[in-house]
Amino acid sequence: RTGQMSPFMTELLLALETWLKSTNTKLTQINGQRKYGGPPEVWYGPTPGARCEVFISQIPRDTYEDLLIPLFSSVGPLWEFRLMMNFSGQNRGFAYGKYDSPAAANEAIRLLHGHMLEPDFRLSVRRSTEKRHLCIGDLPAITRQEDLLKVLRVMADGVERVSLKAGPGIEGVSAIVAFSSHHAASMAKKVLVEAFKKQFALNISIKWQSTVKPSLDEQLSPHKPSKSLLPSPLKPPRHSQPSALPPRMARPPPVPLGFCRAVGGPTVPQYPPSSSTSSSQRHLVSTAPSPSPAALLRELCEATAVGPPLYEICYSHSGPDGFLYFTYKVCISGITTAFKGLVMIFPGPSPTTMLEEARRAAAQQVLHRPK
Repeated sequence: RTGQMSPFMTELLLALETWLKSTNTKLTQINGQRKYGGPPEVWYGPTPGARCEVFISQIPRDTYEDLLIPLFSSVGPLWEFRLMMNFSGQNRGFAYGKYDSPAAANEAIRLLHGHMLEPDFRLSVRRSTEKRHLCIGDLPAITRQEDLLKVLRVMADGVERVSLKAGPGIEGVSAIVAFSSHHAASMAKKVLVEAFKKQFALNISIKWQSTVKPSLDEQLSPHKPSKSLLPSPLKPPRHSQPSALPPRMARPPPVPLGFCRAVGGPTVPQYPPSSSTSSSQRHLVSTAPSPSPAALLRELCEATAVGPPLYEICYSHSGPDGFLYFTYKVCISGITTAFKGLVMIFPGPSPTTMLEEARRAAAQQVLHRPK
């Protein structure tokens, strides 16, 4: 990919790499954004609370963290900086910066709104709305609050509180879910509809809860924190010993049986067990984490002696929803017709990981094709 870049772009990326090495700055790319901090390696204050984040737009597409982070750090200590990126490696023209206090965020707006980075490019710096509440609708009428909370904490990071509501004009039961940050809520909004459909065959609706009154927050949690946010329930406090595995690699807690009974769905996607599998083994399979669809497809092909699956994965396009779309073709020597289709995935840290994720999604589709 470096050979396809213009000399100007190559020079910009080399400047960024040089700055990262000279300042020992760490960036993490995940889900279409590149993140600094959250917190940075050296941080002595508490986790920032509400009204500490600014939304930055009108960023030139050829401007990167080596200019942006020093500029916004000049106002006050940055707890986190997130630059939105597209698949080609360019920034998408906007970012989020989180400071240690609302006063520092106010100062960034006062000093940097209208700042000219390049001719005809004046930054727009405004208060970030930081919506942290989602409204989930079309839940079963017998859904219990504690069961739903456990399910959501398995499916998404940063879930803090859940409040159920029902009444005239509300179909079934709706839930207001509070997250530890806007980012956590945004990531959950992208995955929960599909997760409920796969795991429980349940079609939920989900939207931002635009206004949450203080009285409702009190109703959601009798022990509401006065200033800082509660830590994510899936992450240890900063002073504790870190886990040997990243949160997403660690085994998730089991989905509560009460919620499974309420929605009438399985706890994991079900695949036909082989005739040699005992009833006790089937019980273990139903409660253990689901194996990779690619591994399941390979095992199925081996068991039926039709030959291994061969994948052709090609990038197609990126959608306005932030997903990346890939076309696939899966050829199996013992089956005359190739399997073809389109899958969508989240952007990942590298082309290799994204191709691997697209391969898993393609295998999932092939497994669920009508026999």
